[in-house]
Amino acid sequence: MIDWDQVYRVGHTPGWNIGRPQPEYEGLINQEGIVKGEVLDAGCGYAELSLALAARGHSVVGVDIAAAPIASAILTAAMRRLPSAKFIHADIMNLKRYANRFSTIFDSGLLDVVPPKLHATYLRSILHMARADARLYILAFASGAFPGHTGTLPTQFTRDSLHQLVSAHWNIHSIRPAVIHARNAQLPDGSAAPDIVLDADRAVRLPAYLVIARKPVTENGGKFSGFQALIDRGTNGRMRRGQG
Repeated sequence: MIDWDQVYRVGHTPGWNIGRPQPEYEGLINQEGIVKGEVLDAGCGYAELSLALAARGHSVVGVDIAAAPIASAILTAAMRRLPSAKFIHADIMNLKRYANRFSTIFDSGLLDVVPPKLHATYLRSILHMARADARLYILAFASGAFPGHTGTLPTQFTRDSLHQLVSAHWNIHSIRPAVIHARNAQLPDGSAAPDIVLDADRAVRLPAYLVIARKPVTENGGKFSGFQALIDRGTNGRMRRGQG
């Protein structure tokens, strides 16, 4: 288990905190109709995604197990006058009081830092918090994201392993290749960046997958119906209407 309070306390902010939402999610939340109802930002960190959602008029709850980023997010939301962004310092796997609350759930790099033996517990926990027909988005590292490094790392998934894990609890709409942007200076020691350094923010592009799923709905068999048309517009033009 990683001591996240220690990680933030010593200033080694996880490298995928880049000072703004991950571009994969930035593209999604800019599309009309993708985000619905109250939003859960699972493992929000400094909560740039939560803050961006609140700035667009959405009601969002950010949850993180580390106290320091939650305190920072609360202060930032107050400074930006974003009262629809709320933040909770808690273990997301122990939030029973939020049963059937959220219509949209974003996981921006949380699944891959949850210990593998707790993956199923985590997915069941957010399922418990999801309203009927809720939408789930997971951005997770792909296999080979950290070449040359043999120490403790986030889980890196193949498409098949990610599908098998998530589909045991959620109805998967799609899994597609994606990118996680990370601070170059904060990659694990010994890692070789698999892509070029981005001059604008000294970030590298790490291979990932974007999972789009939905809470099973008994009455309609969990089919996506109109939701599919929204998703098929895709992120940054990579998926188009009519696919899937």
